[in-house]
Amino acid sequence: LLLERDLHFICWLMMATFLSPCPLLLLLVQFILSFELEIYASAFVANRLPIAPRRNIGRGTPFFHQPNRYSPPKRVVSQSSASANDGDVAEVPGSEELDRLLEVAVVASKSAGKLITEFSQGAAVTKLKANPRDLLTEVDPLCEKIIRETILETFPTHAILGEEGVPPGKEASAAALDGMLRNPTSDFLWIVDPIDGTTNFVHGMPLCMPSVAVAYKGMVVAGVIYDPHRDECFSAKAGHGATLNGNAMKVGEQSSIGDAVVAMGSPPALESLEMSLRGVQGLMPVVRTIRMLGSAALMLAWVACGRLTCYWEYDLSSWDIAAGALLVKEAGGEFTDLDGNPYDLRVRKMIASNGKVHREVLDTLHKAGVV
Repeated sequence: LLLERDLHFICWLMMATFLSPCPLLLLLVQFILSFELEIYASAFVANRLPIAPRRNIGRGTPFFHQPNRYSPPKRVVSQSSASANDGDVAEVPGSEELDRLLEVAVVASKSAGKLITEFSQGAAVTKLKANPRDLLTEVDPLCEKIIRETILETFPTHAILGEEGVPPGKEASAAALDGMLRNPTSDFLWIVDPIDGTTNFVHGMPLCMPSVAVAYKGMVVAGVIYDPHRDECFSAKAGHGATLNGNAMKVGEQSSIGDAVVAMGSPPALESLEMSLRGVQGLMPVVRTIRMLGSAALMLAWVACGRLTCYWEYDLSSWDIAAGALLVKEAGGEFTDLDGNPYDLRVRKMIASNGKVHREVLDTLHKAGVV
């Protein structure tokens, strides 16, 4: 680091030796040498030795400023972590780690999606879960097995919460999530729905797909929803935006509830069904139209890319919405619970929108008695 200064000193010293027979010139050189030594002494005292300029590497970036190959977790303000009303700062993994997480999520989703398309004509129901409208096929656990194995091959220490490993019912799903958040075995938790839209799948409707999300210390940082029927891969990383097949996507531009295309569910549980009926009665007269597609993952992905303006549901599990929540927020939309509070993994009553009609739709639901 001191090479340039060292060369100066050596050159003056050689001149002093060469010019020693000439008294006047020797005095001049001695004066310069004393000045150089004074600079060195001051630098040592101040603990800041002069540093010779370094040749830049690459596109004008100094060599000593090159980033580490593996960047540690950093604190960023992410659309997925900040609420609608604040600028909370949250810790997320480094960019390279996020890339690895997303890459594995994409591979896992596409592998499961390939199996789903092999049953494009439908699949037999092997079990009823919470009620006769909550179905399970032989393919659901196979898809989850594919996703689990793909994740653990690269991240053997990460935790996984999958729908098929949890007993049916909202109490069981909430308890399973709560247990993994309170007693984590890893900073990373994968949240997996192997086939979102199982009823559609049973009846051969191409509106069913895997949903895979990764949470880091309780915050969703990567998410993938892969529609194998249209070969559309919706993906997002916290703080890096959302994409559809690699191209940036954003929510719709509708600013009035009258122009909004609103999606909602047809839930199996009686309480949720009652609230959904109240909601449709309140919304139908004031929105452009209402759609029920039978897949929370698909409806969230379509809000994120602008095909839908808004989607709400009275009760969903974490695996239904974790990936989609990140997609919507990273695409510039808004995602809250039905009271307008910011999203976290425990949220079950949810609404996602382009942000511009969010409050209007919420107010309409509240007036209709959705509580």
